[in-house]
Amino acid sequence: MADIHIHRDHSLGLAQARKIAWQWAEEVENKFDMACTVVEGETSDTVEFKRTGVSGRLIVAADHFELDAKLGFLLGAFSKTIEAEITKNLDALLASGKPAKKVAAKKAAK
Repeated sequence: MADIHIHRDHSLGLAQARKIAWQWAEEVENKFDMACTVVEGETSDTVEFKRTGVSGRLIVAADHFELDAKLGFLLGAFSKTIEAEITKNLDALLASGKPAKKVAAKKAAK
């Protein structure tokens, strides 16, 4: 069995992070035929996902995402490719979800 662990810090806050997590869950459901369940909490949410050969969870907090996945024997051979694809998709969603005010503030400070 192969394990995948991805950690991404962000400054979006919980409300915006939840939106991104829901979008990520919809994408993996459609693209990879995953079954996703979202468990909402006060300070963080958990997106549990699984399909044949894959199971895992995405912890969604106000300041970070933490993804852990276990790949079965057959998919384990492709763990680096799968991890790269997950990383690319999650990073793209995080980049598109950054609040405009923070970007403008950074530009003004330069």
